Amino acid sequence: MLKFLLEKEFKRIKRDRFLPRIIFLVPILQLIILPFAADFEMRNINLGIVDNDHSETSRQLTEKIHSSGYFRLKDVSSSYRQGLEAIEVDQTDILLEFPANFERDLQREGSANVLIAANAINGTKGGLGSAYLTQIINQYQLENRAIEASSRISTINLFNPHLNYKNYMVPAIIVFLLTIIGGFLSALNIVSEKEKGTIEQINVTPVPKTIFLLSKLIPFWIIGFILLTIGMLVAWLVYGLIPVGSFGTIYLFAAVYLVVFTGFGLAVSSISSTQQQAMFTAFFFLIIFALLSGLFTPISSMPEWAQTFTLFNPIRYFVEVMRMVYLKGSTFTELSAHFGIICLFAVAFNALAVISYRKN
Repeated sequence: MLKFLLEKEFKRIKRDRFLPRIIFLVPILQLIILPFAADFEMRNINLGIVDNDHSETSRQLTEKIHSSGYFRLKDVSSSYRQGLEAIEVDQTDILLEFPANFERDLQREGSANVLIAANAINGTKGGLGSAYLTQIINQYQLENRAIEASSRISTINLFNPHLNYKNYMVPAIIVFLLTIIGGFLSALNIVSEKEKGTIEQINVTPVPKTIFLLSKLIPFWIIGFILLTIGMLVAWLVYGLIPVGSFGTIYLFAAVYLVVFTGFGLAVSSISSTQQQAMFTAFFFLIIFALLSGLFTPISSMPEWAQTFTLFNPIRYFVEVMRMVYLKGSTFTELSAHFGIICLFAVAFNALAVISYRKN
């Protein structure tokens, strides 16, 4: 019975002109585009300079800031007020003012004060830009103190030595794409048959609802595996990203995770009357899941109440697993707690799907 139902589902997907394009083309394009767009590393920050010292040191520091690649020198003003006017008309994002006697104070005391004024309308740009600028200035001051080599500070960036933000985002975006395929498409599955009237033919047969729902789940489970493989291939070809850990660990977690969201989608589909209703219901929950998953914002930076809500979010656990396997090479033993929690979500969502579907 299951064999014939699966054959029906695969033929229906194959004959659909639009669905295969959504399943394969859209996720691949998103995986190629999103990591470049979802990049919190700020570059090309427009910088204004007010140099009241006019010394060789202030010119050298200005060149060092400009050559860092993070700033574009857009304005050189003669006074602080003129520099602020450039910020007010959006010509610059940050203003750096060198005080008079900057070079003298740096040579005599080993440090000198500067003024940084940032346009805080875009808080992320202003905050990160000021942090970049402060770090470059502090590094320049340290280099000019002639500190002995034994007292220098060495920094080692573990797991992501070059601080490449794409290495952090790509594994999480792969999870998000699997979520869309499992959640959205399965949510539209049963309700599409309701609108076409073909589900009535199933309802009058002796097919148990568990077998019927299983025939709806398995095709998207298989498609999810294919997309996971394509996603990891794209991550390797486009970004040069290969998991440090085991591929087997990723596929094992993906097998259970896909069951979680196909079950979620089937539950939404069972209680919806139209495809529009199913789409908006799935969209409502998936947006909340995505925002509270740590995909874009670190969970540790969220308020305590939001951190508590993330404990009930299945996307959070698989995002952490993918990043830990890709970047740290974590093993299944180290991730066993995450696996147990994802299994609980799989049981809960699929039980909800079975309960909510009623044969009339």
